[in-house]
Amino acid sequence: MVGTAAPIDRVFLEIGPLTIYWYGIIIAIGAILAVYLATREAERVGLGKEIIMDFIIFAVPIAIISARIYYVFFEFDQYANGPLWKIFAVWEGGIAIHGAIIGGVITAIVFAKVKKISFWRLADIVAPSLILGQAIGRWGNFVNQEAHGGPISEATYESFHQYLPDFIMNQMVIDGVMYHPTFLYESTWNFLIFFGLLFFRRMNPRRGMVFLSYAVTYSIGRFFIEGLRADSLYIIGELRTAQVVSILTIIAGIIIMLYLMKTTNVRYLDVPAKKKQAKKSNKNKGKKKKKK
Repeated sequence: MVGTAAPIDRVFLEIGPLTIYWYGIIIAIGAILAVYLATREAERVGLGKEIIMDFIIFAVPIAIISARIYYVFFEFDQYANGPLWKIFAVWEGGIAIHGAIIGGVITAIVFAKVKKISFWRLADIVAPSLILGQAIGRWGNFVNQEAHGGPISEATYESFHQYLPDFIMNQMVIDGVMYHPTFLYESTWNFLIFFGLLFFRRMNPRRGMVFLSYAVTYSIGRFFIEGLRADSLYIIGELRTAQVVSILTIIAGIIIMLYLMKTTNVRYLDVPAKKKQAKKSNKNKGKKKKKK
């Protein structure tokens, strides 16, 4: 399929020497909504929004840095001969979500240990926010005309893609050729996971299951969608890095799920013993004051 539509301008706003890109705006919107959702949930379950805000202060910059390091590592050839500053040009695109997740998880483990809270409790609260941010963030790839698949055949277009909004398919026309909007496939899958996790945690599952469900379901979708992409990172030869990481994540996630099912009965909404004792003592103090 070919087309002639002009792409959306990647620049959102220019103020003198300052250029603001749509990519950054969309990522910021996703991050703001994700933080809002996580802080509200943390308050609801008794962890406190301050913990989430403290965590975000460390997690966001570390996740961005690790996402960029991950991408540059596997695409180093395109940066080796170019200007050094290009390695840091995150606003131009080129970050890997797996790198961000790895950085975020490591940060969460260390943060939970320092704050003396359960890593699984923190991870379960943050998981729906994380997948929501990913779902929204993929639209930054849409504006940048990246993270797309191979060319669409006329038969494929006629059977499905002709029913998609014109602004989506027009943006997938690059140099006169129309490509698979794999950003849309992944964004849709991520939104489905998001709503699934919201429903799942209302069932009060064992602690850790919400986050592990996120990790496994996202990896399943990513494995298949990655096979359609034309801009994959490769680990060796034709072996796609994201697919290898996805398989390892699925296996590890299922093993940990089985382990937690056998070793813990702590539920998502369970309050830590220390907080229960604190509540009881506060109630007892209140009763004594009333008697007086």
